[in-house]
Amino acid sequence: MNNGKSMTRREALKKMGVVAAGIGLGIGGVNAADVLGLSEKEEKHRKMKVLAINGSSRKDGNTADMLNLVLGELEKEGYETEHIQLAGNTINPCKACFACAGKKNCVFSNDIFQELYRKMTDADAIILGSSTYSADVSSTLKAVIERASVVSDTNPGMFRHKVGGAVAVARRAGAMNTIDTINHFFLNKEMFVAGSTYWNIAYGRLPGEAMKDEEGVANMKNLGQNIAWILNKIINK
Repeated sequence: MNNGKSMTRREALKKMGVVAAGIGLGIGGVNAADVLGLSEKEEKHRKMKVLAINGSSRKDGNTADMLNLVLGELEKEGYETEHIQLAGNTINPCKACFACAGKKNCVFSNDIFQELYRKMTDADAIILGSSTYSADVSSTLKAVIERASVVSDTNPGMFRHKVGGAVAVARRAGAMNTIDTINHFFLNKEMFVAGSTYWNIAYGRLPGEAMKDEEGVANMKNLGQNIAWILNKIINK
């Protein structure tokens, strides 16, 4: 930041080129935060990651819209975000073999779970979202939760002190169970759970309908702000 104004993408890329050149030439004391004009707080924000996992079977639907609202508030605070949509992917259920003990990841590589779990453990905050299916999360997200639970149980502490946020979308009912399933995972893994002004639920069936739920939209934005508040406290501890 310079003179209280955000630099343009072109300016940032130009300054990043200076950093790369300095490293390539072996110039001592060249620091990305110094060259980019980042404060210590902004540099910490830049390094912290927020991961959103969308368990909906529909890509770019209502659940994606709600997760993007949450992430948008975190991006305003300077946090790095990533949104992974599980639609179109198959996550196999846990085999309860416990071969993951001591390995810090699942031993089976025949789906995307290993990469997904690495991203989860690398993140400082995890937001899990799902449309409501039979009064619960989608079967795909449930498989992620169950396998992540077993891996972290056999390798304790992998999610300790991360921040968690739950997001649910429903046509009419059952969404509280969706929220509960996600929060049970967070709480059982020693995570800090962020809430909002009301339950983190939005209502809609067809794509785009949840964006018309004004209270739901407000809750999602506030959830993002509350996750940012917790992360800020961690940064400034």
